[in-house]
Formats: sequence, structure tokens, C-alpha cells
Amino acid sequence: MQRVQTERAPAAIGPYSQAVRSGGMVFVSGQIPLTPAGELVDGGIEAQTEQALRNLAAVLEAAGSSLDRVVQVSAFLADMNDFARFNEVYARHFREPYPARAVVEVARLPRDVRVEVACIAEGGEQ
Repeated sequence: MQRVQTERAPAAIGPYSQAVRSGGMVFVSGQIPLTPAGELVDGGIEAQTEQALRNLAAVLEAAGSSLDRVVQVSAFLADMNDFARFNEVYARHFREPYPARAVVEVARLPRDVRVEVACIAEGGEQ
């Protein structure tokens, strides 16, 4: 297992890695709408989803992968009423064949954000 880290996404705020590479796969930890400098993105679900997905893409790139190689996404929403607007932003970042995906509503997310997104992708140079 090899740790992946980039300054183009917010640093881990706990005892975890931004991502790890293992067995030809990249496992990206949940990304929330923080800028790489650690500032929370203001705005609704659209702005927060956009930033979380930018962070995801930056970590994947640092791992030698990309959004095009994502096979599974886990998304956590603070309010399932945001689902349609989340999907609109999500659809601009992924294309067919779309990754497998789970979207669930949760009671609370770090820093009281509206969304968190994690993924598993192919590739990543060892």
C-alpha cells in the first residue's frame, strides 16, 4: 500500500491519507468542499459539490489516475432534497459508462458541509 498526497486538495484533517494505491487501484478518502488552503466553500449544494469533485480529481491525478477511471463513488448528503442538484453537478464530471454509485443522507458531515464524496478508481502508478 502506498500513500497518495497532493497540495492541490485539502490536507487530511485526521489520521487518514488523502488516498492510497493498492493492487492497481486507488482508494480516495471522502472529499469535502474545502479549498486546498483549507477554507470552506460558501454556497449551496452546487458550489460545494463542485469543490468536492475538484478535490477528488486532484487527488486522483496525484495518484496517476483520473475521474475517467473511477469505478465506484460513495456520496454523502446532509439533505436528500439536494439530490437532484447534486446530480446536475456530478453529471458534468463523469461520463458514460458511469461509475457504480451510492448516495446516502447522513445526520451530519465534517464542518457541517452539505456533501462529501469518496471513490475507488483504476490505475495509479505504483
